[in-house]
Amino acid sequence: MTHGTHSLPYRSDIDGLRAFAVLSVVLYHFGLPLKGGFVGVDVFFVISGFLIGGLLWREYDSAGRIWLMNFYVRRFRRLAPAFFTMVLVTGAFAWVILLPFEFREFGKSGIAATVYLSNVLFYRQAGYFDAASEEKPLLHTWSLAVEEQFYIFLPLLILLLGRSRRMLLIALIGCWLLSIAACILMTPSRPMAAFYLFPFRAWEMLTGVLLAIWGYESDRDWRGYAVLSWLGAALLVVSVLFIPAGPLFPGILALVPVIGTALLLANGTGRNQINKLLCHPVAVFFGLISYSLYLWHWPVYTLSTYLRGHHANLVESALWMILSVALAWLSWKFVETPVRQARRLQGGVVLGGMAVASLAVLAGAGWIFKSDGVPSRFGPNALPHIAATGDFLQDFSRCYIADTLPLDGLEVCPIGPDGPAKVLVWGDSHVRAFKEGLDLAAHEAGVPGLIIWRAGCPPLFGLRKVESAATPAQNTACTQANLQIRQSFSRLGSLDSVLLIGRWAYYVSGSGTGLDAHNTIDIYPTEGADLLALSQPQLVSNAARETVGVLQEHFDQIHVLRQPPEIADYDARLAAREQAHLGLPLAATQKTEFEMSRGALTMRAAMADAPWTQLVEAGGINWLDPWSRFCNADTCSALHQGVGQYFDNNHITNSAALRVRDLFAPIFASITRQSALIQGAD
Repeated sequence: MTHGTHSLPYRSDIDGLRAFAVLSVVLYHFGLPLKGGFVGVDVFFVISGFLIGGLLWREYDSAGRIWLMNFYVRRFRRLAPAFFTMVLVTGAFAWVILLPFEFREFGKSGIAATVYLSNVLFYRQAGYFDAASEEKPLLHTWSLAVEEQFYIFLPLLILLLGRSRRMLLIALIGCWLLSIAACILMTPSRPMAAFYLFPFRAWEMLTGVLLAIWGYESDRDWRGYAVLSWLGAALLVVSVLFIPAGPLFPGILALVPVIGTALLLANGTGRNQINKLLCHPVAVFFGLISYSLYLWHWPVYTLSTYLRGHHANLVESALWMILSVALAWLSWKFVETPVRQARRLQGGVVLGGMAVASLAVLAGAGWIFKSDGVPSRFGPNALPHIAATGDFLQDFSRCYIADTLPLDGLEVCPIGPDGPAKVLVWGDSHVRAFKEGLDLAAHEAGVPGLIIWRAGCPPLFGLRKVESAATPAQNTACTQANLQIRQSFSRLGSLDSVLLIGRWAYYVSGSGTGLDAHNTIDIYPTEGADLLALSQPQLVSNAARETVGVLQEHFDQIHVLRQPPEIADYDARLAAREQAHLGLPLAATQKTEFEMSRGALTMRAAMADAPWTQLVEAGGINWLDPWSRFCNADTCSALHQGVGQYFDNNHITNSAALRVRDLFAPIFASITRQSALIQGAD
């Protein structure tokens, strides 16, 4: 059998396939209606495995071994210069544009990207408090990290098992089977892990590797059959147009673009219309700059979106895409190509340059991270809002998922000193916002308490909710949790008082207000056909009466916190950006307001208070009113003496929660007095 030469011949169809992959990703990110444009990354994975795996196998077959130093020198020469240039330029713009909280995260992601662990970082960051993707200019480096992890794994596997070609092939096929099985099994339950982490993506690159080995061993000329090229192209088009982003991907859906790519690679040198299209000069051009275009398009998208607030229309998006292509061409022409073709740069020089560049990025990114994003970059008008953007994360180190009845499966958070809880605080995300103040008030009174909270879940019995910002599973979990809490009271004997905290205006009106008016919530009764005729405000009022009735059977005192005023057009991050970006070209126009007249709040506040008004008048509950802490006679403000009080238009900051904690002092003081009376009687 006659094998090909040690080096792989150039195939312009592969550059065309790269062009399809990168343009799918770019167009998808810039908002064109390509539902599955993100699968371009999967196409890149297969191509990479085919090319790099093929080179390694040829080297292994001809020399009986592979030279790791030469392999990594080639990788660094090809990838590192453009990568470090992109990080440096992006960092310079991020210095001007990003707020400290986000710039600090940029530093962290710069460290992770440099050591090829950004996929692990972004996987670990996915969650309730995760920042939006447009605040992560290096998010796209996750795929580069996956590739580099694979190219640490693959050469080591060849070195380990290289003495036996048969064992090596069995190991490669076994790894492919294990990886694809794990990906398909994990996607439904752990989609973020399946998406970001190397073990669940390795099969895509191994598909390319095994295809290259098969072709080499069978001495293929890759002409194949035209019908297979058409089928491969159809699979890629279907993938880009119809595969949905979200928890179903990668899983079994990833087979579609992977098989499509493999078919095009296996039949790529044949003379058919698909291959002619892939070899068109325009396609080849975009294929040649594809790596640089992938590197540059995401920072351009994220930073422009961040600065502008949003892209006004497709024309603006097109202009930013043109800038991405221009940067990619400059990067390819003056960074990638000269270094790759500079044969005077010996391996030691390349490795030394890689080490110096890596250390420089690590040092700079580490300084940014340690300096908390360098807040001194911005002026005094922005600083209160900037401080508020980072003043919403609470200490949940004492929180845990209960594993015993009656609260098993629910997240509970002790507050105050250790001991049997005397006060239960039950509510939605507004409880989280008040947590630090509640905890300190409980400590100051020496009374243990317990917090149970669930975002977007009204602390009311007899209701179920359907919320635009929640999944069906989260809506169902709210109803089930409230039912479990109701059934738990008879077994929580240490509790004397309960405090309800919620965004009452949201539940009564059915929507947010101002900047979050797009968030909606529909309330329905869990039972009672006659209740279906009630309006949403009536349903909430009915549920409030029912809830208080149940609570009175188990608690000596029932407290309800009046919802703090909503500053409709305020958001700390948007306000901070607007103040920080004043004077910058193309900066978004101001749309936030940190003050609001009390008159404008009257109607929505009256709706929010209505379910509780009669209960307060009847003496059924103790009404805690925080409005005087956020408002004067005329206005309510998101700032108090130069300190941010709100994170968004309805959640207060930790600073505000600590400042107004005396609102809760009577709750804990009554427990202390009651305990003293009991001890005196004894």
